[in-house]
Amino acid sequence: MKKGIQFWRKATRSFALPVIIVPVLLGTAGAFAWEGTFHFFWFLITLVGAAAAHLFSNMINDLWDYRNGADEEVEKEEAAIATNSRILPAGAMSEKAFAAVTWGLFAVAAICGVIIAIGRGWPVLGIAALGALIAYFYVAPPLQFGYRGKGYSEFGIFTAFGILPVMGAYFVQTGAFDFQTFLLSFPVGILTTLVLYNHHFLHPRADEAAGKRTVVVVLGEKKGLILSKWLTAAAFVFVLVCVVFQALPWYGVISLLGFVPLIRMHRSLGDTNPPDAYPPFMGAALKASTRCGGLQIIALIIHGFIT
Repeated sequence: MKKGIQFWRKATRSFALPVIIVPVLLGTAGAFAWEGTFHFFWFLITLVGAAAAHLFSNMINDLWDYRNGADEEVEKEEAAIATNSRILPAGAMSEKAFAAVTWGLFAVAAICGVIIAIGRGWPVLGIAALGALIAYFYVAPPLQFGYRGKGYSEFGIFTAFGILPVMGAYFVQTGAFDFQTFLLSFPVGILTTLVLYNHHFLHPRADEAAGKRTVVVVLGEKKGLILSKWLTAAAFVFVLVCVVFQALPWYGVISLLGFVPLIRMHRSLGDTNPPDAYPPFMGAALKASTRCGGLQIIALIIHGFIT
């Protein structure tokens, strides 16, 4: 049983689930803080659907990276650090079985989306459809926008893990969209984008050999790190913007403490660094995303109770 759980955690890369759970919680907490609304059943269905969609995204990316040869190039490059599950390159599971599980997760997400749409409104299907298209065409032909290196992949992640889940979760609770929710999606969306962006430093040469023109490949290591710092600064500023426009209560500024791990990592890195310096860099972005978002959720819940 334990080995089976470990296998599926590896296959789905479920360690990254917080990057979708936090935005859903943020949108739900926003509805409670500003409208005094909380429907547990619809929250649960939203969370299950979002989690299934995220796991589908992880697995479909692994599937197409394997088919496109990106995994093979990472295996060839001694200095590269693989970020895929390595299930398919290792032959631990057949491609057919892997695809079946992948599309099974998509079916769960789709069913949740239809249930929510019937009960809370059809705009949910538009949100779900856009998220599904981003997840699939991130590495799948013909679009493969994750391979194009012009910021398409970063914008896609920002949309799929920021704007869509935060605003979608708010809509499920309230039946409406709100400008405050839109602003609230920016800090967590940018920080989650940094999780993806920073992981590209782990294997840039392998990505380039496979034709995967990420922004890091295009810019190079030094300029890529500068952009990472600017994105971190942008997320920091948007926390303050959220407070100014009352998307967060004034004490929501405490969420800036979530940036500490990422800022420390930036200070520890030089212009060029060995590959083993970058897994903690990716991890720091994940910590920043979950901690900043988590503190914002707490602030919003407190605000909901005291107002």
